[in-house]
Amino acid sequence: MNAKKYLKLGALLGIAYLLNSFAVQSGLFTDAPRPVKLNDRIEHKVDSLLALMTIEEKVGQMTLFTSDWDVTGPTLRAGYKDDIKKGRVGAIFNAHTAAFTRDLQRIAVEETRLGIPLLFGYDVIHGYKTIFPIPLGESASWDMPAIEASARVAGLEAAVSGLHWTFAPMVDIARDPRWGRVAEGAGEDPYLGSVIAAARVKGFQGKDFDNADAVLACAKHYAAYGAAQAGRDYHTVDMSERVLRDVYLPPFKAAADAGAWTFMTSFNELDGVPATGNKFLLTDILRNEWGFPGFVVTDYTSINEMVPHGIVANEKDAGELSVLAGVDMDMQGAVYYAHLANLVKEGRVPESIVDNCVRRILRIKFMLGLFENPYRFSDTDREKRTIMAPAHLETARDVSRKSIVLLKNEKNTLPLSKSTKSIALIGPLADNKSELIGSWSAAGDSKQCVSLLEGVRTRFGTTTKINYAKGCDINKSDKSGFKAALAVAKSADVILVAVGEEAGMSGEAASRSSLGLPGVQEDLVRDLVATGKPVVVVLMNGRPLAIPWIADNASAILETWFLGTQAGNAIADVLAGDYNPSGKLPMTFPRNVGQVPVFYSMKNTGRPFDANSKYTSKYLDTPNTPQYPFGFGLSYTTFSYSGLKTSASSFRYGETLEVRVTLKNTGSRDGEEVAQLYVRDLVGSVTRPVRELKGFQKVFLKAGESKELVFQLTAKDLAFYNQKMRFRAEAGDFDLFAGGDSDAKLSVRVQLLE
Repeated sequence: MNAKKYLKLGALLGIAYLLNSFAVQSGLFTDAPRPVKLNDRIEHKVDSLLALMTIEEKVGQMTLFTSDWDVTGPTLRAGYKDDIKKGRVGAIFNAHTAAFTRDLQRIAVEETRLGIPLLFGYDVIHGYKTIFPIPLGESASWDMPAIEASARVAGLEAAVSGLHWTFAPMVDIARDPRWGRVAEGAGEDPYLGSVIAAARVKGFQGKDFDNADAVLACAKHYAAYGAAQAGRDYHTVDMSERVLRDVYLPPFKAAADAGAWTFMTSFNELDGVPATGNKFLLTDILRNEWGFPGFVVTDYTSINEMVPHGIVANEKDAGELSVLAGVDMDMQGAVYYAHLANLVKEGRVPESIVDNCVRRILRIKFMLGLFENPYRFSDTDREKRTIMAPAHLETARDVSRKSIVLLKNEKNTLPLSKSTKSIALIGPLADNKSELIGSWSAAGDSKQCVSLLEGVRTRFGTTTKINYAKGCDINKSDKSGFKAALAVAKSADVILVAVGEEAGMSGEAASRSSLGLPGVQEDLVRDLVATGKPVVVVLMNGRPLAIPWIADNASAILETWFLGTQAGNAIADVLAGDYNPSGKLPMTFPRNVGQVPVFYSMKNTGRPFDANSKYTSKYLDTPNTPQYPFGFGLSYTTFSYSGLKTSASSFRYGETLEVRVTLKNTGSRDGEEVAQLYVRDLVGSVTRPVRELKGFQKVFLKAGESKELVFQLTAKDLAFYNQKMRFRAEAGDFDLFAGGDSDAKLSVRVQLLE
């Protein structure tokens, strides 16, 4: 902002401050209670600026539009430039790089009446330029410091590129792998999802925004989007309030408690009302119950979409419904832009409601320091020094190998023996870069990605002959490449076959009705297994897959997800044994799509499974059990659990119960294990899940080493929404289970007393 503009705005704010102070002291402005624990200095500035604004300028702050990018670089539609100049746009998304955001910011602060800076947002989901594993894969690490470090690098790279805001983390609980957006979240469990949500918020936002090296987090999609019927994106959600509160809201509450400054509404309806117009979600719970002080933004055009939902007759009515429900900012739909000022003038929307929305947005702009220096995030020199720095690439490699899950390892096929003379590397994803950075890869450049072939050649190429053949495409029926692949396979000591999905097969608008490998990839694997050679299947995918034949017949299986920039190096580290895999599944893998939804924390029935009784809950053609349960993952070593005990056989409200279990590395290699604690409430006023995760610890043990682990439980850990919809624990018996996955056998019973 130039000196004249600073002086102009400063003078206006000074006058407005005096007027506003008088009004507050006189009791003239009594609408809406002020959020707690906020910076009083910023609050006075916000109110002073708000007093200067016209209704059109207020609506502008509530409007978020996208930029356009052509083949030669970023451009903004001419009409948007006019809107910025008129103060009718408060935020822009999909505009990034320090130079481009500086140019747009200059228009906002130097060519508008009040010089209010823009807020720049972008989908930095799992990295900005340095791309990390997709969130579902990263969640398989069960490693909170690693997950926070990943978000910290992403936030730093985004911030130095002119961005203030990421539309992440996605914290939707998802139990249907047909839904493509499972790739963006932390899987099926509310406890794990809550811990990960907090870690990612802290990583993105850092300690504060003083150094312009962090970005605003945005918890999405609020709420229950992951429960879309039939696993079909944008579809209806129908559930009880109890399920909503017990399962789907906890990660959002964790994100809010961790300090997330923004929330994004979901596309789905809930209890017959679309989330974007749902006052129960946005005001009653988010603001009144949780005390959320930030602002709420819609997802892309979701205000407009309430018309086809059938809850409003037109977009003007949709705008009224959404703003009264608690939506502060309209993403791309231009409904507020077109109708909100008139809604205020017609008396349908009180201007005090608009003022509160704008107050929340301005508060964050002041908090980011944009009024003091609008260009502080748009530093081209800092951008060059920071993007894809060596330390960032090393962090990506570390997080990537921690995200790999070893699903099978028959006869210790892995790690590959040092005596291996030749490796056949086969498959449509073996020499691929573009798919490995996954969906929602922000500004990532797939050319910078390390392919599996590159990683294997770098690690093994000096001592081992590497022969490559593609074999087939990911999603085509042509088998003409099989012959060359089999020829390569027959001359090798071991076969690595990289199969899976295209990146675009998961993510938004990427639901699938089948969960098998697409195309003829499984046929390729079958032919390779028929050679009699050891076959290591390297899976690359954005969701749990149904692979029963491969599970039964492959020698070893590595679930590597889409690992991002350092994918090839990370996988090679695990193949070679330089890193002992420690990942655990954050989502159940079904045997077939007919089992879906299948998740560990199901509820029992009045006729639970009994193999000897026909009239119990089961299938005729497949077991009830999944292919791989939640929390499952092998290691190159082995672990045993013993001595599960509690500090007391019973405990009361207000007391802490210690749960102890001894973990031992019983194998010959050093390694990490994720020790998991589950609880079953045997009797409740409403039925309870057969198991619920209540704690975990990721522990490194040397070969032969053992350690006693201590978990702590309180009555709050056992609480749920009871028959009267009160959140509390109920006295009674509880079974505790400890082990390496959700099928843990070691158990002990305790009692919670009144």
